[in-house]
Amino acid sequence: MKISKLFESKKAVYSFEIFPPKVNDDISKIYSTLESIRDIAPDYVSVTYSAGGSKNSRTAEIADLLKNRYGMEPLAHLTCVNSTRKEVEEAIEKLNLIGVENILALRGDRIEGQDKGEFNYASDLIPVIKRLSNADIGAACYPEGHPESKNMVEDIRNLKKKVDLGVTHLNTQLFFDNDVFLNFMDKVRLAGIDVPIQAGIMPLVKKSQFGGIVRMTGAGIPTKIARMYARFADDPQSLEDAGVAYATDQIIDLLSAGVQGIHLYIMNNARVARRITENIKPILDRINGEDRS
Repeated sequence: MKISKLFESKKAVYSFEIFPPKVNDDISKIYSTLESIRDIAPDYVSVTYSAGGSKNSRTAEIADLLKNRYGMEPLAHLTCVNSTRKEVEEAIEKLNLIGVENILALRGDRIEGQDKGEFNYASDLIPVIKRLSNADIGAACYPEGHPESKNMVEDIRNLKKKVDLGVTHLNTQLFFDNDVFLNFMDKVRLAGIDVPIQAGIMPLVKKSQFGGIVRMTGAGIPTKIARMYARFADDPQSLEDAGVAYATDQIIDLLSAGVQGIHLYIMNNARVARRITENIKPILDRINGEDRS
């Protein structure tokens, strides 16, 4: 099912993001995650793309498993900055053969020595996807501004360009302060961006996540999270419990504000995905008119 249809039928879409095993790792490593999240029944599951381009990506392989083995709708990430036009076209054709109906168009992380010069931005990729596929096209947005943008005005202008080229929905980068997201929503709506936008939430449940992942995204860290880390950094179970509680509170607040969807960055941790889903599902079901109690 196309994600645009999900937004037409639901007031709040709920999805997960996972990442494939590394190219030389056993593909079966992902099976337990997929088995565990299948009965949680997210509306769709997005699959990240290798920073090294299509030659190192297992996105299509996982998307195939999701759709044709586990019965979940995939959103396949596709990056372009480290790939030639031919490689990108071949990646799209592979997704077409699998039956993928949703593609997330991304520039991708620049890697020194691998930039092949044919694509510079996600906006360069969108017309290629439209030409070769009938899939819905998603894109990323940044409530705190893209790290490489001069300012928020420039960033929103670039986002509007992607939407005008045919993007059907947007997923935000992770954030931890809901006021930042809500202020961002006011700005993009004023800019004429009217496609559905899902809020990207990453539960901070491991000590390692407070380093590289958060630093890489540039997301601001509220005082509450800083205190949580200071108190529980060396107590793994308490840190997970606190991270689940914070993410749950964040999601409920966003649902209360009328957010159109939650996109949960689960880091392949099915246990955490399940805990958060159990916390929010009664509210989510009632919002979507699915409560059967």
